[in-house]
Amino acid sequence: MYEDSEGASADRVLKPGQRAYDENGRVVGVIRAITDIGVEVNTLGDVETLSLRQSPGVNLGEGYLVRRRSECGESGDVDRVPDRCPNCGAGGNALYAYLEE
Repeated sequence: MYEDSEGASADRVLKPGQRAYDENGRVVGVIRAITDIGVEVNTLGDVETLSLRQSPGVNLGEGYLVRRRSECGESGDVDRVPDRCPNCGAGGNALYAYLEE
């Protein structure tokens, strides 16, 4: 979620330099780059972070970033995001990155 310069929520294209917010409206950082799978954010010092490529947990096993489609359940390697969902044919923008344990 982000806000425009007037502070109102907006459904617009994200751009580097914009502030990034969590679900509670708290600023978590500034968008550094837009990637094929999402955004890279420079986080503020008090924000807890983890690696999305591989996030080992103490008691939780390990987490891996995958691409997923909520409608049909298709998942796969996030490094190879297809133009269309291989399972149901939906556009690539219907796929999202998901941290899987």
